[in-house]
Amino acid sequence: MTSSTKRKIINKFVLSLSTIFAIIGVAFLFWILFVLLKNGFSALSVNMFVEDGAPPGTEGGGLRHAIVGQLILAVGATVLGVPIGILAGTFVREYGKKSQFADLIRDLSDIMMSAPSIVIGTFVYALLVAPTGGFSGYAGITALAIMMIPIILRTTDDMLGLVPNSLREAAIALGAPKYKMILDVVYLGARVGILTGILLGIARVAGETAPLLFTSFNSNFFETDLAEPIASLTVTMFNYATSPYEDWQSLGWGAALILAGFVLGLNILGRIWLSFHHITRKKILKKRKR
Repeated sequence: MTSSTKRKIINKFVLSLSTIFAIIGVAFLFWILFVLLKNGFSALSVNMFVEDGAPPGTEGGGLRHAIVGQLILAVGATVLGVPIGILAGTFVREYGKKSQFADLIRDLSDIMMSAPSIVIGTFVYALLVAPTGGFSGYAGITALAIMMIPIILRTTDDMLGLVPNSLREAAIALGAPKYKMILDVVYLGARVGILTGILLGIARVAGETAPLLFTSFNSNFFETDLAEPIASLTVTMFNYATSPYEDWQSLGWGAALILAGFVLGLNILGRIWLSFHHITRKKILKKRKR
């Protein structure tokens, strides 16, 4: 057997093995989606969106309190985490560049992205919950924002790095100060990638349960006061799905479907936005060539 024939055999074997495992992975994914859709759609109703939680065994009951609470936590974390993440990424790329301090921030950001969410939850618990003596929406927002910041930081850093230095040099040559160059030139060139990173960051924290158990805890009532424990869709789903009551289990499947649809929708929206930008950019470049 020649070496060329041997390489071809090994190549076909590895390719076949990779294909088989890829099919297995996709099969598990479709299995999960099938079970989720089957049980989730049967639980969906109008009452789920307009009524709050009810004791088990009673008629009615919904997830309005959890849906609103989840939106409050997600929006609050976005308002807190996005500016910090973008500004930190801007500093690392535009001001820190290849300095040791900038590399340290990048390394810490990578570590934070891989840190278990429950560790961040216990950290915020020790920082905000234990000293104040009670769970609160503020603690939940802080925990989710801490998880969101490293994702947006790294995405912003990478996207700003893709902007050609010639654009920066041209702006500075025209007399623009550095902050103006960053705002009007660099951000403009990287806006799609930064927005995609923001959407991915929101999708990442939208499905978290562990940090909220230590921070905002949960509530079976409609609550908008961030100084008090506040309901979330993830914790409510966990409590309902693991309960022995069939009506709560049904609501748990409905909550899982809503949450999965929200996270999937954000990811699809980010990819559609990115694809639309690439198509539009190609059309503009073709017109300029003409």
